[in-house]
Amino acid sequence: MSETPENRLRRLRMRSWRRGIKEMDLILGSFADRQLADLSDTEIILYDALLSENDQELYAWVTGQETPPDRFAHMVSLIAHHANAL
Repeated sequence: MSETPENRLRRLRMRSWRRGIKEMDLILGSFADRQLADLSDTEIILYDALLSENDQELYAWVTGQETPPDRFAHMVSLIAHHANAL
């Protein structure tokens, strides 16, 4: 059974707000609330994959402490830009 676009966005929002560390809850949750609906299908697929990554690594990528893998660089840049605007 295929997931509807609405259900996919709900699932991604839920996963964004329920991370392993509070900092990532706030960063990814607010990003999901404000930006998910504007992402392309390709970006949604990438964001879904990004959510499977370890929170400590995600935090290091978003804060610029470490360089993200090339496949996530664009998405991490979008998230970091959003986080800096908070």
